[in-house]
Amino acid sequence: MEDVRNVGVEAGVGLTALMVAAARAIETHRPDSLADDAYAEHFVRAAAASADWPVRPAQVRGGEANPLWGRLGRYFGLRTRVLDDFLLRAAHTGVRQVVLFGAGLDTRAFRIDWPPGLVVYEIDRDGVLAFKHRVLDGLAAVPRARRRPIAVDLRDDWVLPLAEAGFDPAAPTAWLAEGLLLYLPPPAERGLIESVDRLSAPGSVLACEVKLGLESPQVRSSPVYTVARQEIGVDLLALFDGEPRPDSVGHLAELGWSATVRTPFDFARHHGRDLLPVPNDSLASNRWIFAGKPGAHP
Repeated sequence: MEDVRNVGVEAGVGLTALMVAAARAIETHRPDSLADDAYAEHFVRAAAASADWPVRPAQVRGGEANPLWGRLGRYFGLRTRVLDDFLLRAAHTGVRQVVLFGAGLDTRAFRIDWPPGLVVYEIDRDGVLAFKHRVLDGLAAVPRARRRPIAVDLRDDWVLPLAEAGFDPAAPTAWLAEGLLLYLPPPAERGLIESVDRLSAPGSVLACEVKLGLESPQVRSSPVYTVARQEIGVDLLALFDGEPRPDSVGHLAELGWSATVRTPFDFARHHGRDLLPVPNDSLASNRWIFAGKPGAHP
């Protein structure tokens, strides 16, 4: 495979994409795996910053007790499975275009068995997508849907590039903002929701991950954040936007969407995953929103 170690992905949110890829790689090899991503470990090994990170459960120092690769890694595995299921349900009810905001090193276009005719739009910064393309090209990976990457920063205008890539606002869409909104300033989050509404035909759906509020000092000192800084040099707290979080559920309701709010622990119980609340829990304020725009498909 071509050496991609000098590609500019290893800073800021790009480094968190590698962290999530490592978690997906570990999840893939768990005996009780909830998600299978054969590409994830190749991203991790291809970047200098992550080349020695674990990609198998046996490589995790401290095993399942490790706050980063154990607890947070299991969270990422669960999130991957839940959102995979969400997108597949949408596809099997007639949605034929999927938009991934902040797609990072997401490989859903390659690893999910999509119905015929589906298009996956991947929006992220040029450096992240370039790294991703080089790794996947080196593996001769073939997408299972029509894949249209869009190199743009979501803080800039992404609507026009999406339209230029062939997006059809008259057709129902499945939108996904996985691990993204907590990094955006509140105006950008509100703007994204409004743009999604404006571009969504009846029957469109949206899934996103939000935090209910700012982390308390006790939560900010939790082992997950400490170990992430110490073991892989990722300061998650520094990446989170520090402004009070907007009420995206209320905003969607005002725009006429129906929305359901769930906790990760709800799905952990459903999937038999040992992921329970703990004192000063970094996951306690995480919520997953599932919303739909009422109306029949055109």
